[in-house]
Amino acid sequence: MHYDGLGTPTNAEKGVEYMKKILDSPCPKTGHLKFAAAYNLGRAYYEGRGVKRSEEEAERMWLFAADNGNPKASVKAQSTLGLYYSTKEPKELEKAFYWHSEACGNGNLESQGALGLMYFYGQGICQNTEAALHCLREAAERGNVYAQGILVEYYYKMKFFTKCVTFSKRIADYDEVLDVPMIVKVTDCLPEFIHRGMALASFYYARCLQLGLGILKDEATAKHYYSKACHLNPALADKLHALLICQRI
Repeated sequence: MHYDGLGTPTNAEKGVEYMKKILDSPCPKTGHLKFAAAYNLGRAYYEGRGVKRSEEEAERMWLFAADNGNPKASVKAQSTLGLYYSTKEPKELEKAFYWHSEACGNGNLESQGALGLMYFYGQGICQNTEAALHCLREAAERGNVYAQGILVEYYYKMKFFTKCVTFSKRIADYDEVLDVPMIVKVTDCLPEFIHRGMALASFYYARCLQLGLGILKDEATAKHYYSKACHLNPALADKLHALLICQRI
């Protein structure tokens, strides 16, 4: 609560102090709190808030909190390890796949979408489009906006334009201020990936509007959704625009 400023002014140092006390406590009554404390202490080390930044210590804390995939441990730590191993340099994609699998098996929605992507592109596992679509569709149905965005891209590439339009408009019309905080609360997915899913949907909806694919051509509205994609995730929008120029979209 001190670390995140929940019900009290933010004080990262005090939050770290309490987390360490819980981890070091011999009292059996604090046992159920140790996994949560270790996960949050890992966040502190990774973010460098209230303690000197150290990816090594962050990883060590998360591994303790994840407890080899124990469903009664920190499932959030299991999912975070999946994300950590897939983004660190050098990447350790086999480890990322393992931890996303453990977290997904324990109900984590973010990891279910991540597994879909890893199956799609053969990252840390053999490519398997059927398994990818199964994970992505289930994650999308449960509210994972990034999985929804990836499916929009898939429908466009497969030329399912009517389905792409219907699906993408709903996602593209999420309100960044009103809807995203609610989606975060309900799904426990990271805002960064929610924005990424919205950006994908906005871009492909704009492309369909621009070319009249599955919908009446409307270049003015297309510009609005292209702009929204750029606002939500400039790097992703630049990448998609480059593919468009190369006529790969």
